[in-house]
Amino acid sequence: MRQNPQRRAALLDAAIEVLAREGSRGLTLRAVDAEAAVPTGTASNYFANRAQLLVQILHRTRERLVPDPADLTEPLDTRALLGRLLERMRRERSVHIAMLELRLEGLRRPELQAELAAFQGAELEANIDWHLRAGLPGDRQGVVVLYLAMLGLILDDLTVPGLLEAHPVEGLVETMVERLLPSKSAD
Repeated sequence: MRQNPQRRAALLDAAIEVLAREGSRGLTLRAVDAEAAVPTGTASNYFANRAQLLVQILHRTRERLVPDPADLTEPLDTRALLGRLLERMRRERSVHIAMLELRLEGLRRPELQAELAAFQGAELEANIDWHLRAGLPGDRQGVVVLYLAMLGLILDDLTVPGLLEAHPVEGLVETMVERLLPSKSAD
């Protein structure tokens, strides 16, 4: 297998675009070559098979979605952090759509499902730990509930944006934070 990291990243970015646009059925090594504008057969020099490509796409999505360290500077505010998450999601729309496609493909491929569960489980735990270490409001369970609420909001915003037109997303985020992670405990 070839090891040029820049070429591998470009192929994975092309694969993300194909997956987001065409769905799992449209994702072939040949389609990745075409999207990346490289000679036919290039992707097969980097990925032994489609299953390996799917797993590497999963890991590339994380590289592309990691927040800018400047977005995580003091003072930290959950509403602002979630607002930046939404901005990143909209800016990297195809990456999120590709992740949704990977989730669906994982339903049909147990080996991908296992990889997704391990990968996303580790990501969720890292996010919970970071949230708590940063001293932001809420406990572990509250952070998980907020994660689930944001996941639903992101899903609707990406796939049926008109659904939320009557409900400004910024207001929904503020309500989620206030209700799911209250700053003071209720007496």
